[in-house]
Amino acid sequence: MRFKNVFIEGLAYHLPKNIVSSEDLEKRLAPVYDRLKLPFGRLEMMTGIKERRFWDKDVSPSQVASKAGELAVLNSGIDRVEIGCLINASVCRDFLEPATASLVHHNLGLHANTLVFDISNACLGVLNGMVHVANMIELGQIRAGLVVAGENGGPLVDATIESLLNNHDLTRNEIKSSFASLTIASAAVGVLLVHKDLSKYKHRLLGGYSQAASQFNKLCRGNDESITGITNWSPLMKTDAETMMQEGCRLAGQTWVCAKKNLGWTDDDVSRVFCHQVGNAHRKLLYETLSLGLEKDFSTLEYLGNTGAASLPSTLALGVEKGFLKSGDRIALLGIGSGLNCLMLGAEW
Repeated sequence: MRFKNVFIEGLAYHLPKNIVSSEDLEKRLAPVYDRLKLPFGRLEMMTGIKERRFWDKDVSPSQVASKAGELAVLNSGIDRVEIGCLINASVCRDFLEPATASLVHHNLGLHANTLVFDISNACLGVLNGMVHVANMIELGQIRAGLVVAGENGGPLVDATIESLLNNHDLTRNEIKSSFASLTIASAAVGVLLVHKDLSKYKHRLLGGYSQAASQFNKLCRGNDESITGITNWSPLMKTDAETMMQEGCRLAGQTWVCAKKNLGWTDDDVSRVFCHQVGNAHRKLLYETLSLGLEKDFSTLEYLGNTGAASLPSTLALGVEKGFLKSGDRIALLGIGSGLNCLMLGAEW
């Protein structure tokens, strides 16, 4: 995919105020740790995640996605009447039906002729949404489009801890498949893309490449319970974290070769890199596989954890806010999600 007329005009993140450390989670799991003789501190040691954030119990994905979307629109200065498409792209949803995007559309007061729908693709959702909006802009169907995500990791973490505490036959080996769930956290993000004629910031989205290795779709799976409301959603997830890391980074390496060819880049052309935030081991292996220096990376996993589809774009928004980018930088957005699917995009700041 290549884009000639698409620019990233608005970026915004919205974070919970409730901070929970890895130590806090291990204290809740003390009976399990004591019985299995697991060393305390292993969660932070293995992942590099010191803390993460969770929304209050009564907060819904649409509420926080709307907040981030509103901030993205305000940051862009674009008249919301120009927004021809709204996509909600988070893993978390308010309901099975209707689309969570419908609630966000109402909350933001967008025009009635705006296309409104959800996209779901694990942690790649926002990047997939960006590609869809970019294609519509290139085709002349819309002049601007907004992608939002409101991820609520609290219910998954709570359900995982409860499940582990109640499983009195749990072994040290069996606990591994639930360990990745304890890295999940909450955040919301908004990304507004516009046609070049509307752009004043001139942060151009250049294009990218996607690739799938769907034979590994069993490596990370959530339960199949229908989501009938946030108050009774008790999700669980099982992950073969080691195999997923190895195969995910292998897929990323293959995708990066194709993405560079499509963009006409070499490794040296890349100024800054933003990737999906998982953990230290994944980060290290990914950059070794892609032959990219860690000094080009902007990391948030230490204090945000893994926030699903909001992870990469919120890290980008934080990097922009903290002055990590300068005019003319070529940036790589390296997305990967369970499935396995990989999508990498390039932009020129």
